[in-house]
Amino acid sequence: MLRQSLNLKLSQKLSPQQIQLMKLIQLPTQAFEQRIKEEMNENPALESGKEEEEEYEKDEFDNEEDFDDDNDSIEADEINIDEYLSDDETPDYKYSANNYSDEEQRETPLAAGTSFHQDLLNQLHTFILTDEERDIAEFLVGSIDDMGYLRRSLTDLVDDMAFTQGIYTDEKTVEKILHIVHELEPAGVGARDLQECLVLQLKHKTPTESVGLALDILENQFDAFTKKHYDKLQGKYGISLEQLKKAIDEIEKLNPKPGNSFAGSTRLIEHVVPDFTIRVVDGELELTLNGRNAPTLHVSRDYKDMMQTYKDSREKSQAQKDAVMFIKQKLDSAKWFIDAIKQRQETLFVTMNAIMHFQEGFFLTGDETKLKPMILKDIADIVGLDISTISRVANSKYVDTPYGTKLIKEFFSEGMLNDQGEEVSTLEIKKILRDVIDAEDKRKPLPDEELMEILKEKGYPIARRTIAKYREQLEIPVARMRKKI
Repeated sequence: MLRQSLNLKLSQKLSPQQIQLMKLIQLPTQAFEQRIKEEMNENPALESGKEEEEEYEKDEFDNEEDFDDDNDSIEADEINIDEYLSDDETPDYKYSANNYSDEEQRETPLAAGTSFHQDLLNQLHTFILTDEERDIAEFLVGSIDDMGYLRRSLTDLVDDMAFTQGIYTDEKTVEKILHIVHELEPAGVGARDLQECLVLQLKHKTPTESVGLALDILENQFDAFTKKHYDKLQGKYGISLEQLKKAIDEIEKLNPKPGNSFAGSTRLIEHVVPDFTIRVVDGELELTLNGRNAPTLHVSRDYKDMMQTYKDSREKSQAQKDAVMFIKQKLDSAKWFIDAIKQRQETLFVTMNAIMHFQEGFFLTGDETKLKPMILKDIADIVGLDISTISRVANSKYVDTPYGTKLIKEFFSEGMLNDQGEEVSTLEIKKILRDVIDAEDKRKPLPDEELMEILKEKGYPIARRTIAKYREQLEIPVARMRKKI
């Protein structure tokens, strides 16, 4: 049976411009620069640099009349050409906060030299191999990941060579060629797991008593070694603590990721570009926005001239009308993009300014224990913006401080009450927890229960499971794994 009903639903829809603005706000400096380049490539009406002939204000298109792009024809009076030709038509905007010079090199540098895999292939050329052996060896080298490991099984490699390269072989032959790959530098490359990687590196070292013992431990007692069961290892080998320490020292000198040590790798070197800079000047905090976030953009003079030509034309053909339709779309797009950049900079600046003053104690001193509990809503309430907007600013932006470059989201934390009834940041508690662990006797690391008691004595009554959670967030292993001899 059909029924009719009336439902009232409240929904909010963002315009395409608002969505694009949110995306711009989320971008860090380098990605934002790339986005500007893309927009300039797509929109010929958008140009960088100051307009030489005229200075333009902000409100160039506010009174323009809308028209339907689907209309096959338009009348001349449907578009007010003068609005596009007036002296205030094109905003020429540049944010005032600029701590980078215009001449500064803005490209992300690349490491020069031979790539990791190319270097391995070059080394293969020094071995005497048959054509088939060389093809297999080159395939194995190509299958090594950037950390230097061969992650796939021999069975999969044999199948891949048959299907993709037309190389028909067997696992025994591949295993034989893999031993040749294991002779390449850096030592440990081509290993299938961590144990094999460390063993290969030890076999490349000059044999000594400590190296021999370390090799035996890795080959036959790897599980006991990784779990730091040193008493068990001493009993197994009947050795002194000093002898075991020397063997462990040999292992700890090895590189678990041999591919990363290759100096000639052509991987992209990622540089953190701070979006903000905070300095202490005469006891006061001073905030500046990276000038690379505020390019000088304007609408192309050529597009203004095309509009003028259309206005002066006595006979307006359909082709001319289509052309002016296209020009208007590009002018509108350029205007919006320039305006969006301004809104982006203002949003970034007011948000970081609120964060800076909220955490004034830290930014003046660098003392992490002075970081106050701060959540996204705190800043949203101060600046009058949505929480999602604050999140977009915080999650991907960095600030350069006198105490190092920090990810902004690291300043946000929940709070808890200490034994004095005062609200303190969880960041403060984590800092104290790390200090306690750093100062512990590594021969007898403190278990979580003892850490809980120590923090309780310092005025932070938190549960053992909370200690474990904070320790994991700090990427600090359990007591047994922190033990040294």
